[in-house]
Amino acid sequence: MPSSPQRRILVTSALPYANGHIHLGHLVEYIQTDVYVRFQRLRGQQAIYLCADDTHGTAIMIRARAEGRSERDLVAGMREAHLADFAGFQIAFDHYGSTDSPANRRLCAEIWQALRGRGLVVARQVQQLFDAAAGTFLADRFVKGTCPRCAAADQYGDNCEQCGATYAPADLVDPVSTLSGTRPEPRSAEHLFVTIEALHGFLDRWTRESGALDPRIANYLAGHFLGEPLRDWDVSRPAPYFGFEIPDAPGHFWYVWFDAPIGYLAATEEWCAAHGGTLADWWGRDSAAEIHHFIGKDITYFHTLFWPAMLEAAGLALPTKVRIHGFLTVNGQKMSKTRGTFLSARAYLDHLDPGMLRYYYAAKLSGGIDDIDLNLEEFTSKVNSDLVGKVVNLASRTARWLERSGLAARYPDDGGLFAMAAADGSAIAEAYEACDFARAMRTIMLAADRANAYVDAEQPWKLAKAGPEAAGRLQDVASVALNLFRQIAVYLAPVLPRLSEQAGTLVGGPIRSWEESQRPLAGLPVAGFTPLMQRVEPGQVEALLAAAREPAAEAKTTQHGGTTMDANTVGTDPAAAIEAEPLAAQCTIDDFTKVDLRVARIVAAEEVPEAKKLLKLTVSLGGDVTRTLFAGIKGFHAPESLVGRLVVVVANLAPRQMKFGTSEGMVVAASGAGAAGVYLLSPDAGALPGMRLR
Repeated sequence: MPSSPQRRILVTSALPYANGHIHLGHLVEYIQTDVYVRFQRLRGQQAIYLCADDTHGTAIMIRARAEGRSERDLVAGMREAHLADFAGFQIAFDHYGSTDSPANRRLCAEIWQALRGRGLVVARQVQQLFDAAAGTFLADRFVKGTCPRCAAADQYGDNCEQCGATYAPADLVDPVSTLSGTRPEPRSAEHLFVTIEALHGFLDRWTRESGALDPRIANYLAGHFLGEPLRDWDVSRPAPYFGFEIPDAPGHFWYVWFDAPIGYLAATEEWCAAHGGTLADWWGRDSAAEIHHFIGKDITYFHTLFWPAMLEAAGLALPTKVRIHGFLTVNGQKMSKTRGTFLSARAYLDHLDPGMLRYYYAAKLSGGIDDIDLNLEEFTSKVNSDLVGKVVNLASRTARWLERSGLAARYPDDGGLFAMAAADGSAIAEAYEACDFARAMRTIMLAADRANAYVDAEQPWKLAKAGPEAAGRLQDVASVALNLFRQIAVYLAPVLPRLSEQAGTLVGGPIRSWEESQRPLAGLPVAGFTPLMQRVEPGQVEALLAAAREPAAEAKTTQHGGTTMDANTVGTDPAAAIEAEPLAAQCTIDDFTKVDLRVARIVAAEEVPEAKKLLKLTVSLGGDVTRTLFAGIKGFHAPESLVGRLVVVVANLAPRQMKFGTSEGMVVAASGAGAAGVYLLSPDAGALPGMRLR
């Protein structure tokens, strides 16, 4: 290993949005990036992995309002959840920041002034879609409709997932607000634009000649965007908006896609403040550092045209590589809550070993932009065969015979097995460097196959029964097998950091260098063997899928005419409910108006351990008004499936002191007539917390 770093590599992943939890689709990118960084470090390079939460935008603002708390309180809670999920999958950032940081605000202003200085900022009146029901201008991701270029349906308001076109939300055909389900209306407002057509020549050269992009991506950009004048980039949003107000344009806020990539710079500056150095050491035009971005193909346009344009205008370094991956499907289909295949990171961690998913993804990732499929049958078979049956099996079958004697004093003759796998090291390293992890895994597993064939031929279990005269040969065979296991563990260390730690504990100490794969160990003690990895059982996979289906099952409804009907009740006797519980005596309109029925959003839900039927709910009635309710719906609704749901509550019910606390209202639900559940009432799309039922 060299005494000083050969390369200085800054690596980023796309910033996760602080409006939702991490799911297995997100993890394709973060695992891919983490593997690449760990490989570089194992090779002796200085590699730092930087990321941050993407915290601004209308989505954050609306959710915070619905939950009755501030935007910063919302993103702080989501940050903790994100970091816990990443840590669970052994994804290790050197720094994890936030786009809402002071450093990011200052850097946004500096780059903005650079754009102004180049004459690239213009103002013009534009029509923006406004949701009258929700009372807000709609961010791109809150509008869906038909793509104006390829006519693909159900596309978001900024770019088409089918053809890659970008456009303004108002350009969509038949747009619909995802907040209220209503058709938004166009309203005129002043917006600020960056005229990147002035940088067309630079972008054309950079995409084709820099080597930063896969040739397929460069060709795609040339065919879809660079073959015609580049559209001006709308980088501002009018109030109300959660973000940074533009210093020289009061009432205007930088659009989230302006300040999000600048978050890479802010995270670098914050890392430098803690570890030394300056932003220019990494992002300066004269810096020798490499910059590698890992992103999904859905945000190619932003990272390969807008972002380089911003960096060029600001006089900063351009990315060395933009590494673009495809989407994740589950059992051949897009992840779906209704199909029970929308798998969260937390649900996976509750049921399965995170190392297994890291390996499965690695075995699928070729460094290209093709989608990868998480086929759960294949997942079970592959991790059981490769990780348990081949890799772990080498140690579990042989380590116990070395607990007293340790490794042989000299590495025994193994017929060239260790040397052959050592020679594979160059090809494996080349595959890791190219992010062709699938090729690396195939080569490693071939070495594991050869090692297991050796153990099968030597049959150490028979040597163990042969008595003292075979003890020397048993030690030799077990020493070879354990060395081959550790060699494989070195190669797999970027993918399976936990297994590499376990291998180091078993024999030889911590794995710190790629070079450890090139020399066998001898004469060292061997620790007592403990299980390294257990087989995946079908029941574990089914439990994971059941956990994914559970929230969907709670919300499984049939929509008809603006009402919500539980699918399980379809086909039952329509007269049963009214016969079992006849209508109450008449009341006057004055009696009715005494009951204040309001729309509310559930912002927290938890079980009451001492109660058989109660869940504790916190509901927002809009603004800062909240209520704590105890509802008798335990067993019919999972607490986690209720958070974010709109319900109807009796808001003026006198507080009732209960054993478990004070209930400040009542949630409205239907039951009776032998029904199998308790059915919460949901208002139509477009209803907002605080609205009164009349």
